[in-house]
Amino acid sequence: MALKDRLAAPKKGFFGKLKEMLLGKAIDDELYEELEELLIQSDIGMKMTMQLVEELEKQVSRNKLKTSEAVYDQLKELLKEKLISNNSSDESSGVKLKDGELNIILVVGVNGVGKTTSIGKIANQLKNKGKKVIIGAGDTFRAAAIEQIEEWGKRTGIEVVKQAQGSDPAAVIFDAVSTAKNRNFDVVILDTAGRLHNKKDLMKELEKINKIIRQQSGQEKFETLLVIDSTTGQNGLEQARVFNEIVELTGIILTKFDGTAKGGIIFPISEELKKPIKFIGVGEGIEDLKEFNVKEFVEAMFD
Repeated sequence: MALKDRLAAPKKGFFGKLKEMLLGKAIDDELYEELEELLIQSDIGMKMTMQLVEELEKQVSRNKLKTSEAVYDQLKELLKEKLISNNSSDESSGVKLKDGELNIILVVGVNGVGKTTSIGKIANQLKNKGKKVIIGAGDTFRAAAIEQIEEWGKRTGIEVVKQAQGSDPAAVIFDAVSTAKNRNFDVVILDTAGRLHNKKDLMKELEKINKIIRQQSGQEKFETLLVIDSTTGQNGLEQARVFNEIVELTGIILTKFDGTAKGGIIFPISEELKKPIKFIGVGEGIEDLKEFNVKEFVEAMFD
């Protein structure tokens, strides 16, 4: 199924309402006020909404735009620019693997966003590309997380390194990275706990995990991907801010994008964090976590 068909909900919702609201209207203060309201309701957020509307007003004045159709086209260009400036415009994102060395992917995010499922799907994709993949079940806080990872391992034929619930997560990470390195795996994907109720504990845990990864692998830089549930809107953006303070994020995984009628959250996350969107979730199937391609996304949403 084409991406535009998978994204029918956000296209009909935010992007459809945008077109419906702007076309055939007089260009006046009331139009800009309506636009502000729609952008905020669509999860673009207050800060970015104000910036967009201010920028749009300047462009309308500078280019002497006379019709609401021209205003709509101008807004589309502004939104496209926001995405393209933080994502490669002509190719899929995903994870860029290096040959001849261990590739480490640390996955972070709060509980319930689809973190474990995303790990399973990414692992399966990489295995299908001929890579030797292993998973570290570093979320030892929840028994269900370990069981889920194990289930994905069985389903995809991928080895899982685990310990009992309540074990030290850093010990699991140590074992997973050591095993991957000693047995010449191409990729190790590491799960982590997602508890935000105590930021201090989370920070300490992730700092310890990062230290273990660097010591065991000898690598200072590696992929750290944050998973965000698209349907949580501005809460997702707040989660992104917190994790970005704690770890050096290299990219974003946006899950459940096919299930949101808003969809505007993709813009402030990309713009505020200045991090590329690596994957976008467009369904529940094993193949439904897609490498994000900004050109394909823009065509699906706006054309």
